[in-house]
Amino acid sequence: MMLSFFDQFMSPVYLGIPLIALAIILPWALFPTPSSRWMNNRLLTLQGWFINRFTSQLLLPLNLGGHKWATLFASLMIFLLSINMLGLLPYTFTPTTQLSLNMGLAVPLWLATVIIGMRNQPTHALGHLLPEGTPTALIPVLIIIETISLFIRPLALGVRLTANLTAGHLLIQLIATAAFVLLPIMPMIAISTATLLFLLTLLEVAVAMIQAYVFVLLLSLYLQENV
Repeated sequence: MMLSFFDQFMSPVYLGIPLIALAIILPWALFPTPSSRWMNNRLLTLQGWFINRFTSQLLLPLNLGGHKWATLFASLMIFLLSINMLGLLPYTFTPTTQLSLNMGLAVPLWLATVIIGMRNQPTHALGHLLPEGTPTALIPVLIIIETISLFIRPLALGVRLTANLTAGHLLIQLIATAAFVLLPIMPMIAISTATLLFLLTLLEVAVAMIQAYVFVLLLSLYLQENV
């Protein structure tokens, strides 16, 4: 029995083995793998069409140098989308509610975009720290502000994904608990609460998909500034 609503966000452990590793690895086994046949089935065709459309749309504003990230972006999108969606099922655990995991994804990828910009075009990369036409008196202040905003980017990526999923899961559990408690006392209000819970679950499915897309989209925008 849970002692707190936040207990659902604790990484489950079984026989001393953290099950967060299983929750991260399992979604990859659920996707169909391409076969050696000339013609694929409908599921494989739909999966390939979705990946191609998403990747082409994401890489549209990028230069040719950024197209090398296509495989990474597609894999990251599928990974985040699958674990976000599977975390909405009962008796499951959502790894992306852990800030450590999200920061572990956000910081290295953001740092890679910064390193690419400093290596390929250092003048252009450093030029983002000072907008053109800035008055001389404001130059030190703007450089400090832009530097802080640059280093806040990975924190914003990780916290945004964590906060949205955590808030949605908490709200779902609060409303589900209210419906369960009100059922023997006020059945009509409990039914209305259950209807609200169903609508909220649909909203949370949309949030899980949108947050995965936003995470990858922001990374592509950071890459666009440095290629």
